[in-house]
Amino acid sequence: MLNGSILIFLILAILVIILVMKGFIIVKQSETMVIERLGKYERTLSSGINIIWPIFEQARPIYMRYSINTLDGRVMVKFTQRKKIDMREQVFDFPKQNVITKDNVTTTINALLYYQIVDPYKAVYEIENLPLAIEKLAQTTLRNVIGELELDETLTSRDTINSKLRNVLDDATNKWGVKVNRVELQDITPPDSVRYSMEQQMQAERERRAQVTKANGDKEAAVLTSEGQKIAAINKAEAEKQKKILEAQGIAEAKILQAQAEAEAIEKVAQAIQGANMTPAQYLLADKYIATLKDIASGQGNKTVYLPYEATTALSSIGALKDIFDKKD
Repeated sequence: MLNGSILIFLILAILVIILVMKGFIIVKQSETMVIERLGKYERTLSSGINIIWPIFEQARPIYMRYSINTLDGRVMVKFTQRKKIDMREQVFDFPKQNVITKDNVTTTINALLYYQIVDPYKAVYEIENLPLAIEKLAQTTLRNVIGELELDETLTSRDTINSKLRNVLDDATNKWGVKVNRVELQDITPPDSVRYSMEQQMQAERERRAQVTKANGDKEAAVLTSEGQKIAAINKAEAEKQKKILEAQGIAEAKILQAQAEAEAIEKVAQAIQGANMTPAQYLLADKYIATLKDIASGQGNKTVYLPYEATTALSSIGALKDIFDKKD
């Protein structure tokens, strides 16, 4: 009888120890647990040491998603249940899917989604399988967004697509206590025929740009050449102008010097013929007349020379010159 009582006591003691150990729950940082009492929500545990009633209170599990790489290179997605809810930001690497653009081109797209659970209560009670719901919602939303864009816009508007996806998913998952931080498109792969056409188009565009660049270079070279010729012509004309100006200035100065010399000669002649019966003008006229007669007499062949009536005045001047020379002698 005593041994039976001791055995029962030991069993009860073991059960109490097990219950006490199960009643102490340690929650790590950035994790939480949703506790139900007799099937009804009771509270949400915070990080640290928490105490629960093991029989009456239990943690409500939540689905988690993880990927496995198979031997043939495929990615297999599996879902499992966990009692602890991870509050950190998580990433979904969705498998590639075919979407149709606005211009009816089938394109393969691979996307990444970053989300975070901000309300564990909603994440547990508002949706049955949260990761699966987010994945399907992201796939359908991606099809809708891509279906509104043509292929060229899809390839060049990744930021726009990411922004639209994030806004739609964030609004839809707000009811589930989830915050979608960002969505990224990893790969956009059009069909081989479309890629070949795009490569041909890009090659033609590069050739066109090369021709335009060459034409612009030839144009600039022609403009620079004409500008150089223009400047050379202007410089040459300016040099001719300066040359003519200098020549004209030289001729003018020579004439001035010649006039000054003649003025001095006339002045000396006037001084020399003071007292004679003639003026300096008569002297110069007689001198020019004698030079002219000398030129006439030096001509070849028979010729008749006619002296004008007014030549008598010049002859009288010559006579006056003779008087001057006699006086000088």
